[in-house]
Amino acid sequence: MIYHQIRLAMRPDAPQDKVHEALDLLRRMGREIDAVEHWAVGRDIGGDFDYGALFAVKDVEAYRAYMHAPLHRRVDEIGLPLVRNMVSQDLTDDEDPGIADKIRKIHADRFAGDPALVALIENLGSYEGSGAPNS
Repeated sequence: MIYHQIRLAMRPDAPQDKVHEALDLLRRMGREIDAVEHWAVGRDIGGDFDYGALFAVKDVEAYRAYMHAPLHRRVDEIGLPLVRNMVSQDLTDDEDPGIADKIRKIHADRFAGDPALVALIENLGSYEGSGAPNS
């Protein structure tokens, strides 16, 4: 399994109706993306973040399907302009010693094929973790 988690600190001027729309779309990702086996979306507790989401997928191919799902891209379009800081993390019990490189490649391929997504990421105050272009 791969457990992909994001933590989000919202911009102080982010309209609450747009924040709720983005959170609802994250929940739709959990319900509608077939590759997702388990998920949670809600308030982030114990840090400098407001919200978080966790999506569990079976393997690296399911991770690829999740990352490249059209609904995921829609969430980026609506949600990232509301975000000040973001952390992306992955935890896996996969024994493959190359799993980290495979995950990084999925993110790199996603960014390489979508300059508008790169622009959304570049407008964040900070972005760290498994999906960050410099990770």
